[in-house]
Amino acid sequence: MQWSLGQLFIANLNSASNDSQGDVAGLVTILIILLLVATVVALVTQQLRVPYVTGLVLAGLPITELLSRQIGLDPSLVLNLFLPILIFEAGINTDVSRLRSTFKPIALLAGPGAVLSSAIIAVLLKLGLGLDWIPALLVGVILANTDTVSMIAAFKEISVPSRLSTIVEGETLFNDAAALVSFNLILSVYSTGSLTIFEGIQQLLIVAVGGSLVGLILGYLSIPIFIRLNDPLSSLLLTVAVALGTFQIGQFLGVSGAVAVVVAGLIFGNLGLSRSTSASNRVTLLSFWEYAGFGVNTFVFLLIGIEIDPLTLWRTLPAVLLAVLAYQIGRVITVYPLLAGLRWVDRPIPLRWQHVLFLGNIKGSLSMALALSIPLTLPGREGLIALVYGSVLISLVGQGLSLPWLVKRLKLSHFSESRQQIEELQLQLIASKAAQDELDTLLKSGVLPKAVYEEMRASYQARVATSERILRDLFNQRSIKLPTLDGKLNQLDAIRRRLLLAEKGAVNDALRKRILSEERVQAYVKNLNEQLLGLEDD
Repeated sequence: MQWSLGQLFIANLNSASNDSQGDVAGLVTILIILLLVATVVALVTQQLRVPYVTGLVLAGLPITELLSRQIGLDPSLVLNLFLPILIFEAGINTDVSRLRSTFKPIALLAGPGAVLSSAIIAVLLKLGLGLDWIPALLVGVILANTDTVSMIAAFKEISVPSRLSTIVEGETLFNDAAALVSFNLILSVYSTGSLTIFEGIQQLLIVAVGGSLVGLILGYLSIPIFIRLNDPLSSLLLTVAVALGTFQIGQFLGVSGAVAVVVAGLIFGNLGLSRSTSASNRVTLLSFWEYAGFGVNTFVFLLIGIEIDPLTLWRTLPAVLLAVLAYQIGRVITVYPLLAGLRWVDRPIPLRWQHVLFLGNIKGSLSMALALSIPLTLPGREGLIALVYGSVLISLVGQGLSLPWLVKRLKLSHFSESRQQIEELQLQLIASKAAQDELDTLLKSGVLPKAVYEEMRASYQARVATSERILRDLFNQRSIKLPTLDGKLNQLDAIRRRLLLAEKGAVNDALRKRILSEERVQAYVKNLNEQLLGLEDD
């Protein structure tokens, strides 16, 4: 008996039999084992400096033989629960202004690029493996998809230029939605037997535009409710309902639920969060979604490794290698020629960045979920699933391990000392001014006496003045070292906590907008967290 991932989380509450109780106990045991394995993987990957998701997949390979019960990846759960969570989390952390500035390369890669790559893969698989057109096109769409989770996880561990990071995250975000739409369109051709080009374009526009409208409406409707909710826990429930509900409503209306969730996440993250009056609420909400995305990623990639049978992979290795070669050829023909022509309408993409975009087409959970969604009536279905599984494994391990090496080799993660110093000063300015804004709010609300307000605001103003002065000198090409600015905690712990949370929210927002790098923000936030813990201990 094989257990799906859904059964790990949803017990049969209507059954009170001893067998049912034993099943639940067994599922809880398996869940605990997976959590312990993930914890060990996190420790090992940190020591070896390899991507976390790659370690999860490798760790999952031998687990199936060790467990008394088989567990598997449920495509329905991935598409209806995990995918909306991951897309929404990526959407609320994506800055629309930066997305707008890189819209042309993102649209080129996620639109015509994805279609061209799918077609190239399908042709090569038909010629190389003798597949019929429908199976070849389905596999082409599946393997042309770049996994959002894998790329965002990889870019969190390595520093790259902010524009490159935005292009990659934007492409993968919209690529997921495009893959789902294209996959369903091919299934329509398979079920109906025919579909004209005009009908295909019409259906594609209805699904995509309809999904965007659903996301716009639900995203905007959720903002007034969010503003009125002063309780951070209630705000969390609202965002979860928006993420999951938007996907289901989109699917029910016959439009793209994935497109709807992308749009709703972008609206909520860029319009809703900024209107929250409490910095604490914003930090709590973003921290929750960061944890939700991390937890989903952990289980998905661990179960990808469990789902793959090494023996089946070995038997189908020649076909798998051909599929890997096919999607790499498709990516080469997509990335380099299309981006070479981009210079006529937009800022050119450096060749070194194009190398990262080529190698960064890592496959992941959506590819496997789509493979499992192939109709049972399609001839050769098991062989297609094995082909996709093998390609995903090779992609996660091979490209996942080589991508950080390539970035370092191309020296994309290298920042000059002056750039690091400027970024540190920008961080000080953003955090200090956010704390000053919070102080103004406290004064206006009557919480803070004016004398205390002036004293605390002056300490922040000193930091602002020092940072601005050094930044001015740096821009005038003078070399002045950054002094150490240590603030002292006082007895107004509640006020200090709000100020620290305001700083934390501001620097996290700057990270989301790619103003600051992940490494520098993490160090600053770690210091803020230590100060917050110190306040709680006192």
